Amino acid sequence: MSLHVVSAVSNSSLLQPGFSLLNFGGHVFFFGQKGWPKRSCPTGVFHLDIKQNELKMKPVFFSKDSCYLPPLRYPALCRLRGHTGSDEYQYIIHGGKTPNNDLSDKIYVMSLVSKTSKKTTFQCVEKDLSGDVPEARYGHTINIVHSRGKSMSVIFGGRSYTPLAQRTTEKWNSVVDCLPSVFLIDFEFGCCTSYMLPELQDGLAFHVSVTRNDTIYILGGHSLQNDTRSPSLYKLKIDLPLGSPAVTCTILPGGISVSSAIVTQTSDSEFVLVGGYQSDNQKRLVCNTIVLGDSKIDIVERASPDWTPDIKHCRIWFGCDMGKGAVLLGIPGANKQLISDANYFYILRCKGAEEDKEEELTARICSQTSTEDLGDSTPFEDSEEFWFSAEANSFDVDDTDTYNEDDEEDESETGYWITCSASCNIDINTWVPFYSTELNKPAMILCSSGAGHWVHAQCMDLSESMLLRLSEANVKYFCNEHVDLNKGLQTPKKALCLKKQPMKPLRKKTTMKLTTPAKKSFLRWLFE
Repeated sequence: MSLHVVSAVSNSSLLQPGFSLLNFGGHVFFFGQKGWPKRSCPTGVFHLDIKQNELKMKPVFFSKDSCYLPPLRYPALCRLRGHTGSDEYQYIIHGGKTPNNDLSDKIYVMSLVSKTSKKTTFQCVEKDLSGDVPEARYGHTINIVHSRGKSMSVIFGGRSYTPLAQRTTEKWNSVVDCLPSVFLIDFEFGCCTSYMLPELQDGLAFHVSVTRNDTIYILGGHSLQNDTRSPSLYKLKIDLPLGSPAVTCTILPGGISVSSAIVTQTSDSEFVLVGGYQSDNQKRLVCNTIVLGDSKIDIVERASPDWTPDIKHCRIWFGCDMGKGAVLLGIPGANKQLISDANYFYILRCKGAEEDKEEELTARICSQTSTEDLGDSTPFEDSEEFWFSAEANSFDVDDTDTYNEDDEEDESETGYWITCSASCNIDINTWVPFYSTELNKPAMILCSSGAGHWVHAQCMDLSESMLLRLSEANVKYFCNEHVDLNKGLQTPKKALCLKKQPMKPLRKKTTMKLTTPAKKSFLRWLFE
């Protein structure tokens, strides 16, 4: 086993825990970036180019008849062969987290339409399901089994949010183990059927599953309810007769208590188990060889590579299966690099050079590898895992039109999860709806100070009635930091002096003075 350093030259901040790799014809494609796609790559899917131990990414496109595919992190993926004897593959994607921490319950089918040195086009189709549809989840696995000339997808494990009826304000985004149900999905008709097996008592997440024909082996995994890593080894056998399917489970000895492990295939029936965690704060540096027979599985310890001091002493690590016995490993580099999101990457080769040749993969792998994502992890949550299947080779891809992340806007400054003010207390990991109009994003209002900027209504201590009144009224709003400044800049209006109308002089009463003779004659006339 040999370990080699790989340099992430372009947009290395997109390579965060939770992404996935798709392998089409020996070319590897990156999916599941952290954050919403930017305008330079609206699909959020990149061609992963490794040349001379340098890693670069190039945007790819979707066909016009494709559906929208959000950047899902920690989904379950598996590869499905198109037709018997065909070299064409499709990928099935189920579940995962969106950048808003919403969980997806949708299932997508991804296929390659065309590829040239300049442009790659995919088709993405959402599959309609009926029956016992699996709930939204992440950290689970999906596999393809073959029996009696038929094929079905099998979904097991994972985590989901607490049901709405059981949520409280303090634990709004708390996660729980999904029920230990086994879901069979017939892609031809879109029918789903769930099975509860007595041998599966606890929900498992971030486990490893290896498939051969009609049998799935489930190894390890973490249970939130018991806070344990299962030492059991489960054997699921799916029989697909003409009528209803038959699902049986057997508990086998010789399991490994591990979560977040990576599996890569080195031969037709041999696999290598790498990485993972044996406790919350302890990585598992031991490697194992898994050998599958027609009806049995053998797990033995094998020599580990010479881990570097950085790998030995780091608290978390993550990685993926690159196919043909190669594994991509990453460790955080925030303490050593100027870019906080930058990571160190290594390629671990589990085969000798003489064994590295083209071979047909008859067994399909679906493993959830992981790390504890400090940005999106929730309390008491085990390290996040994801699955990859890709080839570790060089690609004949031009370096022109390479995606340049520096050309993009910083999403942290323009999204809902910004630091809007000095007193801002909105955190994407702990936020819960405050207003009745909020669903999965905090309510924001535009401050009209200067060029204008957005602030969280909750941070401004706005009541719901005031928020509604401001949104309906055509008035300018100033945040708490600029309202006093705005008042100080206002010039007081000049008070108009009121003109006082002069009062009109009162008319004097006219009196008639009568002399005494006249007065007497007037009185005589008055009384006569």
